[in-house]
Amino acid sequence: MNKELIINAAPQAVEIALLEDKKLVELHNENANASFAVGDLYLGKVKKLIPGLNAAFVDVGFEKDAFLHYTDLSPYVRSILKFTRMAINDKAEPGFDFPSFSVEPEIIKTGKISEVLNGKPHILVQILKEPIAAKGPRLSCELSLPGRFVVLTPFNDIIAVSRKIHSSEERKRLQKIIEAFKPKNFGVIVRTAAEGKHTSELHEDLISLITTWKNIQKNLSGAVAPCKIMSEEGKTNSILRDLLNEDFNKIVVNDKNIFNDTKTYLQRIAPEKTEILSFHNNGSPVFDSYGITRQVKAAFGKTVNLPSGAYLIIEHTEALHVIDVNSGYKSVSNNQEQNAFETNLEAAAEIARQLRLRDIGGIIVVDFIDMKLMENKKRLADQMEVFMRADRAKHAVLPISKFGLMQITRQRMKPEMNINTSEVCPSCDGTGKISSTLILEDEIEKNLSYLIMQKHTGLSIEVHPILHAYLTKGFPSIRLRWRWKYKQQITIKSNSNYHLTEFHFYDKSDEEIKL
Repeated sequence: MNKELIINAAPQAVEIALLEDKKLVELHNENANASFAVGDLYLGKVKKLIPGLNAAFVDVGFEKDAFLHYTDLSPYVRSILKFTRMAINDKAEPGFDFPSFSVEPEIIKTGKISEVLNGKPHILVQILKEPIAAKGPRLSCELSLPGRFVVLTPFNDIIAVSRKIHSSEERKRLQKIIEAFKPKNFGVIVRTAAEGKHTSELHEDLISLITTWKNIQKNLSGAVAPCKIMSEEGKTNSILRDLLNEDFNKIVVNDKNIFNDTKTYLQRIAPEKTEILSFHNNGSPVFDSYGITRQVKAAFGKTVNLPSGAYLIIEHTEALHVIDVNSGYKSVSNNQEQNAFETNLEAAAEIARQLRLRDIGGIIVVDFIDMKLMENKKRLADQMEVFMRADRAKHAVLPISKFGLMQITRQRMKPEMNINTSEVCPSCDGTGKISSTLILEDEIEKNLSYLIMQKHTGLSIEVHPILHAYLTKGFPSIRLRWRWKYKQQITIKSNSNYHLTEFHFYDKSDEEIKL
């Protein structure tokens, strides 16, 4: 699979498109003044404890207090509170060695938040979900610093290896490497990208993350809540960090600063990939050059057409998203069951793409075309799982029910992307209604009468082809009646570029007359 990252920088935001085999699968928008992004670390102040929800509201500087549930407290939250307090008060001397920090006992899973956060302390928290609609950010105390090959988790000594690395020998090798140089009080999660990597690459990644943690400790010194302690890397770098592999064959940027930043980042994490980065400056918009604008227009909207002629209807309700699969004008073979299965399979691939592209979260109910054979239903559910594997968001796919419905749940980390692909009708200005043609005829004649009173001669009227036919056909035509009435030659011309109710007057030198 060929992957391409196309980056379009505008004054107010940066748009990032991820293409897989030339097909748009992810679209990210990063505002220039973006804050409260997933992964950002904040020093927050506990404002209110809600025992009924077993949760707390924390002030992190957003207009609405952020939400912190007991289940999102780290087992090591007492250690985080102690570390935060020490760092703020600068009791930790300059050069404080974090591995010598005394870790506090873990909290129990079934405890009460009032027992942990009593006294409404200041606490180091990480953004788990961006603010969505009327909700503030969702917080977590499960602090993690992601790198290219490993993820650093302070306050524990656990080493875990990604389950996607299936080779037991490779898992053991990676665990031994990390054990050899992991400092005390730091846990490490080995990512899938670490498979087959050398010790030096893993060590360099870990050292970089430990340096980041030291900077966090330094930023906490004397900090006053609420304030940001550390920002997650920009969207471009975070996508490269998480997705960059041998499948990537092109990164295109249209902004020199982002180009230089991306080049520096690539030289640090994957020097062999720097040649795939290019700067777009041929004068045309970068999204137009790579067909992204056209794909955005085709992919967003209530109706999504499929190559075979089938189509999807995607609708959002307060509680869930509903997707209806329709066969459209797809040719029906003699085997109706096989035809339904093939259409559903095509729709399933597009649905998996749409969930990533729009970042649709929550409950999604898909109404596939009815199939009778249980074997086909199972094959379709299995294929949906395959199509969803490329999705980095947590998700679950349930088997097709007896009503022919498939239920999918998907985690959403940011507000759903919703792009309006419709344009306001120039005839009705979005009302859905236009004036009666009879009234339009009266309006044209009223203007015609006024111009003739102003001593204009040799008048011509340019109108839409349908209106042209209405004014010139039959005997006597409306045009002929106007000629008799005003005793003047009146020409009516057709222009297919006009909308239905548009008309313009021209004098005998073909100059438009402004009314």
